[in-house]
Parts: sequence; C-alpha cells; structure tokens
Amino acid sequence: MVINPNALGLDLPPGTMRVQPSLWYADEPAAPDTWARLLPARQAAGMQPVLLTETQHFRVNRVGDPDDHDPAAVLAGLWRELAEDEEDAGIIAPFSTAWPGLAPPGEGDTDPDDTAARTTAELAGGDDWLKGARGALVPARRSADIPAVLGWGGAVHHTDAVRLSAVLRSWEDRFGIRVVGLGHDILTVSVAAPPRTMADALAVAAEHYAFCPDNVWDGYDTLRAYAAEEVLDRPDWTFWWD
Repeated sequence: MVINPNALGLDLPPGTMRVQPSLWYADEPAAPDTWARLLPARQAAGMQPVLLTETQHFRVNRVGDPDDHDPAAVLAGLWRELAEDEEDAGIIAPFSTAWPGLAPPGEGDTDPDDTAARTTAELAGGDDWLKGARGALVPARRSADIPAVLGWGGAVHHTDAVRLSAVLRSWEDRFGIRVVGLGHDILTVSVAAPPRTMADALAVAAEHYAFCPDNVWDGYDTLRAYAAEEVLDRPDWTFWWD
C-alpha cells in the first residue's frame, strides 16, 4: 500500500495522490527548491522526487521490473540494431558494429542528491523545457526506476521504460545520476560523477547513442563531437526521442 505523503507532516506544497500509476503530483508548477523540498519523502514513504511536465503519457500496462534486464545486454542489443545501418558507420567511429562495452565509472565525491537539487533549481527556474513542470513523488525503490514504475512511454518507438530503467540503474551506480525530469518524450538526469576525460566521455557517448540515438542524430555528425559537448564534465544529461 502506498502512503499518501500529504499525511506524513512533511513540508510539501499542495498536491494530490493519483492512481494507475500511483503517484503524488503537486497542484502548482515547481519552484527552484521543489525537488529538494520533496526529497524527505524518500525516507519517510519510499517515494522518489521528480519533476513532470504532464501525467498523460504513462502506460500502466507497460509497467515492469528492471531486475528482469541486464543493462549491458540492453545497451549491446540496441547498439547492434543501430550499428548495422551503414549510414551510422561514420557516426559511431572510432567504434565498430561490435558493442564496445560499458564505460568506466565516473570519479568524484559530490553527493548525487545535492547535484540533483542544484540541477533542478537551475532548470525549473530558467527557460529550460522543465520550466512549468510540477513536482511529483513516485513509489520506487530508486530514482532510476521512476520511468519503469510509471510505465513512461516517451521512448516507445525505440525501447520500453523498463529497459531504460535498467540502464539508468547502472548509471546511478557508476555516475551518481538521479532522474529529475520527465516530459512527453524527454528525460533529464543529474550527474554527480560525469566522465572527466575525453576517452571516458566517448565511452559514455556510445552508451547514450544506444540509449537514445536521436540525441546524436539531432545535431551531431560524430560521437566524438557529441561527447565533447553533451557528456564531458556535464552535471546533467537530457535525452529526447522522436
């Protein structure tokens, strides 16, 4: 049974519990401090904070368990499907059609929740796509599981939310990510320990390409260019699926 966070005496903005899928959703747009304000509900009720632009893109019948999928196998399978296209051969250089494997973990001692709070404060308070999003609490074991628990359909033409969450779990372990924002077809994570060298950033870029090829196709001719601009030393990663 999911506990209604409104009944816990936490310092939450006005909000309402929803069902199928179960989540708490704020009544008003998020302020810069909303994510941090919602964070205590994780310990109090096992609910993960996130900013949502809408609640109409969830597919209850697609809810699943990321435990059923190995992140390396998920990325390898997606990579093979993409790399077999001759048009992508130049994009994925210096890699080949063979899956290059997982990137090494990032280094750093920044707290992932502190990074998430700073990231959401900047995004919610600026002109980013998350401006106007509302705070939400999702009953999930970890932040990476949020898309799977909601049955999020934003990447449905590429893969399902359960497989995405399996990969996000691995990024949570290796790079200290938190899922901080979900839109109709866009996802943002904060990154506490991003790659600090170009070699490591390029390895992560290969994972991003398998995870969300539209990120690279929409504006970059090579993974190297994408890695330099969107991965190296970045405290947040945003993914968009066509």
